[in-house]
Amino acid sequence: MDKKLDYIDEAREIFDKEILALEKTKDALGHSFEVLISLILACEGKVILTGMGKPGHIGTKMAATFASLGIPSFFMHPGEALHGDLGMVEKKDVVMLLSYSGESEEVTRLMPTLKEIGCQTVAITGNPNSTLATACRYRFVFPEFEEACYMHLAPTSSTTALLVLGDAMALVSSRARNYTEKDFGLHHPAGALGKKLLVKVSNLMHTGEENATVLQGNSLRSAIVEMSGKGLSMVTIVDSDQKLRGIITDGDLRRMLEKGIDVYTANVDDVMTKNPKHIGSWEMAVNALQYMSDMKITGMPVLDENETVVGSILMQDIFKAGIVR
Repeated sequence: MDKKLDYIDEAREIFDKEILALEKTKDALGHSFEVLISLILACEGKVILTGMGKPGHIGTKMAATFASLGIPSFFMHPGEALHGDLGMVEKKDVVMLLSYSGESEEVTRLMPTLKEIGCQTVAITGNPNSTLATACRYRFVFPEFEEACYMHLAPTSSTTALLVLGDAMALVSSRARNYTEKDFGLHHPAGALGKKLLVKVSNLMHTGEENATVLQGNSLRSAIVEMSGKGLSMVTIVDSDQKLRGIITDGDLRRMLEKGIDVYTANVDDVMTKNPKHIGSWEMAVNALQYMSDMKITGMPVLDENETVVGSILMQDIFKAGIVR
């Protein structure tokens, strides 16, 4: 190991080289990039990425980004493609072939079959005169830049530029398609973001036999029994038509007991909070969390479109659902 090597300076030089490669690629964006976006937007099939070695690893990430933004896509390993995976390619697909040199044998060997299939082919390369660039119908050629590798051998600047180019293609295409947050959540249902965008109050609320409700005019004791029996921190007071009249929370009960109230003789109408804050069952759960946080409460009655009580939602229900972390 060279003890004279300044690790920080060396690392900063690598950053500088890769940033310069990105700057040059950004400045080189033009008609060929617009063509790529047009191909993606017009594609009636899938956007298929293929590449060998380091570009292949970037291609895997590119395909995942495309798919997550609503563009059907997958990565096809060129070696596996030559042994049967080409059967996944259809005429209506767009195949993007990634090779900075444009001479990767595993990639260029795909061209005769792809031409026979009749799909759109795009070379993404650093060599406009390469076998791949001349064989594909469309091409995006990177400008000249230096690999950050001190030997100028390991793909570094070129793979960074390819990665950012892939992000740009995916995001511009997605925005052009008017892809929304709701669409994003639909494709990410297991993540916190997907839950935030998809989970409604109706999905988390306590309803039916699990909800704590008592009719107005009943005793406070009956409300306490109902609340404890359902294991909730609140009980909703309703009339005979299930319309909201008030709520009593466990905090209200503590304060009443401290004042020495007689739970056997007190009436819920006399101690309940009237006209309490409530939320619609159709609202997003994340909105319910925001309302409760703003009002410094831990639960709310849930009403339907007819303003009938259909459930209760607690702050802890939303946290348990993993919507926020």
